[in-house]
Amino acid sequence: MSDAQAAFHAILEREKTAEIRVKTLGEFTVYRGEHLITGKEWGRDRTVQLFQFLVSSRVRRALHKEQIIDRIWEDISSTTADQTFKVALHGIHKVLEPERKSRTEPKYILRQGITYQLNTDLVWVDAASVESLISLANQTVGVDDELSIQAYRKALSMYDGIYLPNRSYEDWSSAERERIQLLVIGALLSLGELMLQHEPMESIRLAQQALLIDEVWEDAYRLQMQAYAAKGNRPLVIKTYQQCAAVLEREFGIQPLPETRRLLEAVQAR
Repeated sequence: MSDAQAAFHAILEREKTAEIRVKTLGEFTVYRGEHLITGKEWGRDRTVQLFQFLVSSRVRRALHKEQIIDRIWEDISSTTADQTFKVALHGIHKVLEPERKSRTEPKYILRQGITYQLNTDLVWVDAASVESLISLANQTVGVDDELSIQAYRKALSMYDGIYLPNRSYEDWSSAERERIQLLVIGALLSLGELMLQHEPMESIRLAQQALLIDEVWEDAYRLQMQAYAAKGNRPLVIKTYQQCAAVLEREFGIQPLPETRRLLEAVQAR
């Protein structure tokens, strides 16, 4: 087994062995072992907010308490901010570690002085797993295409929708939502390119999935055109180009890139 294959299996194994599992894509759910944590157990929405913020900040350094408060609770006064944070943090500890003995350090939310962060060694997050799989797939393209295809497919199968849909209007969640969408679109198109020679219909499906996420993604139209060309379907190549041109004109008042136009011209010249 190669190092890349071992890494692939290690990513999959983490979900099975993690003590806390967090689903953020398409919905928000948290499992403690095999137990699904209910809304009643979470109690206050601010407890959920704080936990979701720490999950969203998992790739950064530990954050100062004041930074956290400023990002997620701009509307509360400075006099009540500290107490709000303490109550929410206590709620998280109670939900994740209901049997933790008093005077013992929490293990899922790490504290260093007045900074806090998620313990990613013990908490599995679906978005993090998707990111790791896509990164591995990107690294193995051209080296082990079979593994790349497997990793892309697994990552895409885990993408059930936008990141934290119940926080879609919260500013603090938007950067992570956009970052994951970009990763997923890239994975769809990279997988589509790998499938282009042997399964062009699969490439068309993947391009269409990317366009459902972002209809102005010109690379997706170009992949779709290449796939239709591989199938010998000249009318659909032209139709796809026209759709691309119409969307770009409507949204940005621009024309498709020269490489997209050259692809159209090459098909028309055949």
